[in-house]
Amino acid sequence: MTTATLLADERYWQDLAAAQMRRERLAKAERLNGRLAMMGFIALIGTEALLHQGLLIALGL
Repeated sequence: MTTATLLADERYWQDLAAAQMRRERLAKAERLNGRLAMMGFIALIGTEALLHQGLLIALGL
């Protein structure tokens, strides 16, 4: 193999690894976003249960 071929192969694998790391980071961010959204929804339901009215009405909107 020539030096150019080896460098091209190395770059290919580095690009592949970088793309995989980006996908993993995105998956972690999406999972965190989903969990925070679920916590917010539960907080909304709890607030409505405690106040016995909708959140917008409780805020006067």
